[in-house]
Amino acid sequence: MSLRHIVAAAAAALMLSSCSSLSYYGQAAQGQLELLTDSRPIDDWLADPATKPTLRHRLEAARQIRRYAIQELKLPDNGSYTNFTNLKRPYVLWNVVATPELSLKPMQWCFPVAGCVNYRGYYSKDQAQAYARELRAQGHDVEVGGVSAYSTLGWFSDPLISTFIHYPDAELARLIFHELAHQVVYAPGDSKFNESFATAVEQAGVEGWLERFGNPAMVEAFERYTARKKDFMALLVRYRGELEKLYAGDASREDKRATKARLFIALKDDYQVLKANWGGYAGYDRFFAEPLSNAHLASIATYNDFVPAFRALLRKERSWPAFYKAVNQLASLAKADRHRVLTRLAAPAPNAPLVVQRTMGDIADLGK
Repeated sequence: MSLRHIVAAAAAALMLSSCSSLSYYGQAAQGQLELLTDSRPIDDWLADPATKPTLRHRLEAARQIRRYAIQELKLPDNGSYTNFTNLKRPYVLWNVVATPELSLKPMQWCFPVAGCVNYRGYYSKDQAQAYARELRAQGHDVEVGGVSAYSTLGWFSDPLISTFIHYPDAELARLIFHELAHQVVYAPGDSKFNESFATAVEQAGVEGWLERFGNPAMVEAFERYTARKKDFMALLVRYRGELEKLYAGDASREDKRATKARLFIALKDDYQVLKANWGGYAGYDRFFAEPLSNAHLASIATYNDFVPAFRALLRKERSWPAFYKAVNQLASLAKADRHRVLTRLAAPAPNAPLVVQRTMGDIADLGK
């Protein structure tokens, strides 16, 4: 979109906000503007003799993945992922997630277009941490997590970014398919629906892409990545369940605090056992960069709750356009109604394998 459109979108957001939110929307508008204005077409990067061979290879791979997404998955063919932005930071933004001290229910923030979500994003880590300190001072559990990529839902042409361009091919394909899927269907205020849909597209897309372009080494590497992610998510789901039982119980607040502390110590210990089983692989160490809290586990299941339902719907519709049409029809329903339909679609057959869930806070990308 043009600078005029960017400024107009930012102005609309500012008009809808309270005075206390002006600085937040200001940093969001500035961060998005800088991300877009600093981007250059892939062709320019490839034609530039100063472009390093490793980056050149990754850009060519991304272009091939985008072409597959459009031709085979029927995802939007627009300006997204035709440009590249080289950021001077490890993440494009940082999300702040917060919960009460003895609850796993995350706080929500509501925004124009996106609706209500369980996080608040900042393009500056310092600003994210400053807001996190405010929330902690109010007694909340808080996590600040780096985010490698996000979708603007088609409002802008999302660029490839240095924060994820060096992912292995299959993981890069997974990310691009996921983010483009958000441009196809998005129900404001329903993260479970939105993320499960995009994850279903991602999973089916990567399966087909690997079948077409993968080699044995690539497939093996992606299978290891997927297995580690499954192990890690199973660990988090187990401890989330323990905490849910604790908070729902009749123990005193003091006893709940003490048991909560013991559970988080046990979680860290069990993670060390998991690492040893992986041969010392440390890709998920970043999850433990801050002291563990409820906020770390608040959004588990958001990405995968309805994935089996969407995969079943894709099999039923038998083509991507028909699938997207059916999902758009679901998105037009009231939230409770669409969840009821998806719950019926997801009903597992007898002896079906358990689907392991993951978190909203970019956990899938921690394992890089």
